[in-house]
Amino acid sequence: MRGSNFVSFLTVLGFFIGIVFGILQSNSAESFLGYVILIVLFFYLFAHLCVGFFFQSLGVKAQIFPKNAHEHNLDFFVREINKREQFIDAFYTHKSELLEDQGRGRG
Repeated sequence: MRGSNFVSFLTVLGFFIGIVFGILQSNSAESFLGYVILIVLFFYLFAHLCVGFFFQSLGVKAQIFPKNAHEHNLDFFVREINKREQFIDAFYTHKSELLEDQGRGRG
């Protein structure tokens, strides 16, 4: 899950929890709105804190991509696949001749 999706999820979750808590605890519209805003703000900041610690603990380091080695391997695989396709094509073109030769030898 991307970090921004996690922040959005927890913010919306905080909004709904804030609405429920505001309905249960408030006596007026101002206190209801205050509870909702404070709880959403808490969940928003908590989500950013969690995402920040998560990315800090990953320890992602830049690595050099071995482009030349991959290109060499891919070229080798392409050559091998072409060889096998040629072999299979040759087999199927001569298959009918082989079947005819076996049929004449038996009769």
